[in-house]
Amino acid sequence: MRQGTKGFAGTGDTGTGQGGPAAGADGGAGTGAGRVRAPARSGTRGREGDAVPGRDDAVRGEHTHSEPAAVLPRPRTPVQRSSVRGQVLAALRTALVTGDLRPGVVYSAPVLAERFGVSATPVREAMQQLALEGAVEVVPNRGFRVVERGDRELAELAEVRALIEVPMVLRLARTVPAERWAELRPLAEATIRAASSGCRATYAESDRAFHRAVLALAGNEQLVRIAEDLHRRAQWPLVGAAPGPLGRVGLVADAHQHTALLDALIAGAQDAVRSLLEEHFTGAV
Repeated sequence: MRQGTKGFAGTGDTGTGQGGPAAGADGGAGTGAGRVRAPARSGTRGREGDAVPGRDDAVRGEHTHSEPAAVLPRPRTPVQRSSVRGQVLAALRTALVTGDLRPGVVYSAPVLAERFGVSATPVREAMQQLALEGAVEVVPNRGFRVVERGDRELAELAEVRALIEVPMVLRLARTVPAERWAELRPLAEATIRAASSGCRATYAESDRAFHRAVLALAGNEQLVRIAEDLHRRAQWPLVGAAPGPLGRVGLVADAHQHTALLDALIAGAQDAVRSLLEEHFTGAV
């Protein structure tokens, strides 16, 4: 299977044991196992006891956990593995939102890897992350099944999101100045453009960006992380749902609530803010 040739960079993994120090480097061939070592001085030892210049003989690299980073050689090439995994994870998340990964269907890591042009390992790792998020479930010896969700789960997610976000935004409405809210206008307008395109994946990303920016004003990173995880889950399509352009009207209506909310926040209209928030989460897309 070819790696890194169909849209993602290869992992660049290499083997070990190439170019390491040769056996007997401390004294050439023929040194005996019972040879007495000389007191530590600046220089080098054999593979089992390499000395760092100026360090005591009792300090060995393999036993030390406080070595300065400078003693480690710099990698010759950047490590790409995490980058590939991240790209695959992003692509799989998009496929979930658009419905390309269909609820109830089992997908194997090797088949998906062939599609992306990478090895199965980063795909498997990405799918395991999705399993932790609740998007898929592991099917032993087969792969990963996309979770089937119904209206009840979507309603529960909306309720939990409202419990977290509504009180926080109402609190922020009393403390954040109007000019800070005005700075979020471009993000709100971006959601309208994304909704008008009819692409659920594009809208999902811009929608999360707006909500994330609003909650970030609270300065609580844990809250932002939890709220975004719930938001992402709420964006997965339901069983039998028709994703894409057919949902454009709903997306546009949802997006316009963002600009209306900003108008109310800038005006300091607390009652309007509460009403808009409740409506927004009740009809969350």
